[in-house]
Amino acid sequence: MADDLEQTIRENAQGPAEAHGDSGGMKQHNLRDQIEADRYLESKRAAKKKGLGIGMKKLVPPGTD
Repeated sequence: MADDLEQTIRENAQGPAEAHGDSGGMKQHNLRDQIEADRYLESKRAAKKKGLGIGMKKLVPPGTD
């Protein structure tokens, strides 16, 4: 899902923001809004992961037996 959203943002950034033709017009969401939506979805996904994002390790100094 995130890859699809990332690809969509890339495509929208390369294309025009607004287009008009004989049959009407089309306007995309603002690129800033799309990036904010991506950040929001990524933060929701990160919040669902287990753990605090911090790895706990036991440090043992060398030479202690």
